[in-house]
Parts: sequence; structure tokens; C-alpha cells
Amino acid sequence: MESVGDQLEPIMEGVRAVFADKHGARERALPLCREALRHSANAIRAVHRQEFAEAEGLIDRAGGLLAEARASLRDHPDTYYAGFVHDAQKEYAEACATLAVIAGRPLPTPQGLGVELPAYLNGLGEAVGELRRHLLDRLRAGDVEHCEGVLAAMDDIYSVLVTMDYPDAMTGGLRRTTDAVRGILERTRGDLTVSVRQRELERKLAEFGKRLG
Repeated sequence: MESVGDQLEPIMEGVRAVFADKHGARERALPLCREALRHSANAIRAVHRQEFAEAEGLIDRAGGLLAEARASLRDHPDTYYAGFVHDAQKEYAEACATLAVIAGRPLPTPQGLGVELPAYLNGLGEAVGELRRHLLDRLRAGDVEHCEGVLAAMDDIYSVLVTMDYPDAMTGGLRRTTDAVRGILERTRGDLTVSVRQRELERKLAEFGKRLG
């Protein structure tokens, strides 16, 4: 009878081959996801600068990199769902949603973006923070009507996310994201309300001053 060592050797050769293949796929996909995440973050910055064409180019590059990463991990679902792909897809979905709302375009679908549902939903939630930033910028510029439209979009996103009452293991921690969205929405609504009331007061005071003059 063969020793345990002799029996283990061919088994371990097979194990090493599987791990080597998996490790190689991970090493190919990881830098692609990091680069995609960087492009997505830069796209969000471009959106805030109203440089929509640049944002689109960065988003296209991020999408291409994510497609490459997905192809690299096609035979390794455990690695695909390990976390780093989710993070990159979430940032990508966030960039796409931010661009769509601010530029007044249709929201992309998860299928159209080629991302998993948890990444898409969490990306939508993260986009609410970027929409708040945009709203405050426009509020300082006095564009109240636009701000009201952005707030309505933020409210719509929250209204959908709060209905996704499923375990965090399925949604990628969406409950935590949704809780953060609720806080952002409440603060933003308060900021907009105060600003509108202040502007109305200033208008009435100006009218009163004219009548006195």
C-alpha cells in the first residue's frame, strides 16, 4: 500500500494547478478593477465640473476594463465575488448614475452596464451623496428650480432602495447604504428648505424697501 505522502502528491498537484490558475486570473483582474475604479472616480469629478464628454470617455474606459476583468474571472466565480470586483462595479454604477441625473439623461440599467445587482443598487445609493454635492453647488448659484429636480431624483432613489428588504448577504450591505442615503436626503431637504425661505425673505424685504423708497 502506498504511503500517505505518495497518495497525497498527485492530489496536491491537482490542487496546485487549480490554485495557480485561480491566482493568475486574480492577478489579471485586480489591476483592471483598480484602474476601472480610478477612471470612475475621475468621471464623477468631471461631472461636477460639467465636463460631460470627458466623464463619458472615462466611464467608457472603466466599462471596458470591467468587461476584461469579468472575462478573466469567468471560470472563477469565487474570486469574482470576493469583493474587489463589486467595489469597482459599484463605483462605475455610481459614476453612470451621477452623470445621468445631473446631465438629464435616462438612468442606465444594470444589464446595460454589465454589473451585478448589488453593485448597481449600492452604486445608486452612493450617487445620492454626489447629487447632494451638486445640489449644494447649484444652490449657491441660485438655481433653486434645478435643485428641486435633483432633490426629487434623490428622493426617488431612496424610495426604491428602501423597498429592497433582503438579507445583506444578497444585496452587498445595501441596508447600510440606504440608511446613509436617508440621512443625506434629510439634510439636503433641510438645506434646500432653509435656502428657499431665506431667498423669499430677501425678496420680500427688497420689495418692502422699494415701497419705502
